[in-house]
Amino acid sequence: MDFTAGLMPLETALEQMLSRITPLTDDETLPLLSCFGRVTAGDIVSPLNVPGFDNSAMDGYAVRLADLEGGQPLPVAGKAFAGQPFTGEWPAGSCIRIMTGAPVPAGCDAVVMQEETEQSDEGVRFTASVRAGQNIRRLGEDIAQGATVFAPGQRLTAAELPVLASLGIAEVKVVRKVRVAVFSTGDELRLPGQPLGAGQIYDTNRLAVHLMLEQLGCEVINLGIIPDDPDRLRAAFIEADKAADVVISSGGVSVGEADYTKTILEELGEIGFWKLAIKPGKPFAFGKLPHSWFCGLPGNPVSAALTFYQLVQPLLAKLSGNRNPVMPLRQRVRAATRLKKTPGRLDFQRGILARNGEGELTVSTTGHQGSHIFSSFSQGNCFIVLERERGNVEAGEWVEVEAFNPLFGG
Repeated sequence: MDFTAGLMPLETALEQMLSRITPLTDDETLPLLSCFGRVTAGDIVSPLNVPGFDNSAMDGYAVRLADLEGGQPLPVAGKAFAGQPFTGEWPAGSCIRIMTGAPVPAGCDAVVMQEETEQSDEGVRFTASVRAGQNIRRLGEDIAQGATVFAPGQRLTAAELPVLASLGIAEVKVVRKVRVAVFSTGDELRLPGQPLGAGQIYDTNRLAVHLMLEQLGCEVINLGIIPDDPDRLRAAFIEADKAADVVISSGGVSVGEADYTKTILEELGEIGFWKLAIKPGKPFAFGKLPHSWFCGLPGNPVSAALTFYQLVQPLLAKLSGNRNPVMPLRQRVRAATRLKKTPGRLDFQRGILARNGEGELTVSTTGHQGSHIFSSFSQGNCFIVLERERGNVEAGEWVEVEAFNPLFGG
């Protein structure tokens, strides 16, 4: 019997999801310090030139090329510091001591770094050839006044926000946060700190999802644990749909008798797909509610985290307007250990990427790959991505690995 019949490939699922998502258009204006991780809602245009004046890129001496033609030492006529430019008269046949960032004096052709000079009783001797313009940062060389610095859809991080600070920009118009409602389903779930009864477990998936959503800059609406009761679950869906852009549930998307999520989703909205050809994470559901998108994560902790990472993360990036989301980078390395694999589904095993004694990158398994072994994420630093039709992997064979991004501490 083919147990993979009717399962959708991951690439197809991603394509179907992302083709339906349109970015949010609501925006808000925030102070620079509140914009980390947010996405620009419009063009950001530079109000000034950076640098705002020609300045020195080195500690050294400002010179005129005509004064160097005789090869004689040049006396120092003055000094220029950052914030304290040289403003006096610059006599012919002399040079100006200059520090990094200081405005270059009028008439300066080049700055010679101090390592290419020697001090003598007659003045400064220049020990290397000098070309016009060397070590001078020109007006507007980095950013020109009126230039578009960042287009809409740029996620703002420590690489972008200091650029805006250098332009004197204090506030930025950004896309509002994506609102995500989260709940877990299951009579067996209890909160950490509560005593466990027979057959009960602690709800870890909602915590993991909540933390990942906050790390992605979402506004989280946490609705708690919903019992396996169709009326309570329906009410939770309706409440979540009214409040959020995306509704994420954990559990209840399998084929058990108490798994009501699929039925209620079909009643209130529509299902795009709910079975994927991946391991772990086969019972992942995606669909549309009247006012929001729905993602149903599997109940097993590893499956929930994996499907969030591979599917929900890119969905949220597109919805937020991020036009340059971090794409998973894969590389081929040799397996350092044997890997068990059954053909049929794309397998994301947790691995440890490290260098061997010869300095080559290799990957080894974190151990048992069961969908309940969540500790494999803290032990590992990458996914070992094994092709759908591939079987067991022997040590020394080539495999693809995908290093964890910051959601899992990468």
